[in-house]
Amino acid sequence: MSSANPAEQPAPVVRPEVWETYGPADLSAVPVFAGGFINFGYWRAVDLERPLSQDDRIRSEQDLYRHVLDAAGPGGGRAVEIGCGLGLGCALALEEYGPAQITGVDIHPQQLRRAREANSHLLEAEPDRLSFVLGAAENLPLGDCAFDCLYSVEAAQHFPDLPAFAREAARVLRPGGRIAVTSFFSVDGAPAPAERLAGLLDSFASGLDIARPVSRLGEALADAGFTDVRITSIGPQVWPGWDRWLARLWEPGTWPRNFLAAWEQQILDYYLVTATRP
Repeated sequence: MSSANPAEQPAPVVRPEVWETYGPADLSAVPVFAGGFINFGYWRAVDLERPLSQDDRIRSEQDLYRHVLDAAGPGGGRAVEIGCGLGLGCALALEEYGPAQITGVDIHPQQLRRAREANSHLLEAEPDRLSFVLGAAENLPLGDCAFDCLYSVEAAQHFPDLPAFAREAARVLRPGGRIAVTSFFSVDGAPAPAERLAGLLDSFASGLDIARPVSRLGEALADAGFTDVRITSIGPQVWPGWDRWLARLWEPGTWPRNFLAAWEQQILDYYLVTATRP
């Protein structure tokens, strides 16, 4: 496999649904994504029996990153985040996990501009440890064996080609490197998941989110040469808290509240997928 040269790569093609949602629409500014993180949250440490605060919401978003970073193990090595958004997860990793260097990759140029603005202080203070680059998950503008860990938080539901992503992850990781991906996928064995999810959730109906069983990612990683592929449901720590937070802004029966319904009907779940490059 040959090294990728960013200067030789054309700008990545962005699907129209992704372009609008993460560009002009700026999903990071939507109130349910308080604090600028764009994820549903990991709510284990939050008391869901009392009224939720914005601090609880931000804690849940940060804790989802911590859960993934604990699995990826970036401490002391070089790390890369695929689908970094505003780069707040990169900043958290840099400050709490002590990687030697971290690179945030995102397919949307407007998101990268926002990431550089949001993290301008860190980019000035740690110019050798933090960087952001434009690139697609399936065609990373990164060199071979350049990283000790690769992680992605709630972005894989947008990736159009999971096998290509897995091959690129294998290429840019050094031998012994770790990958950790968390996102929502359809449940293996659920009948007609694409049609049912499109009927419940506008993000699937529009094509923004792609309905695929989680085994598709596990198989892609194994086919790319990864070993010790593990798939773990973290739905109980995601869906009830996410729905409680949504209830502040959305009425029962409105489509965002159907994420919980899709989980309860065993169509959709949230997973952490990890593997090792031998």
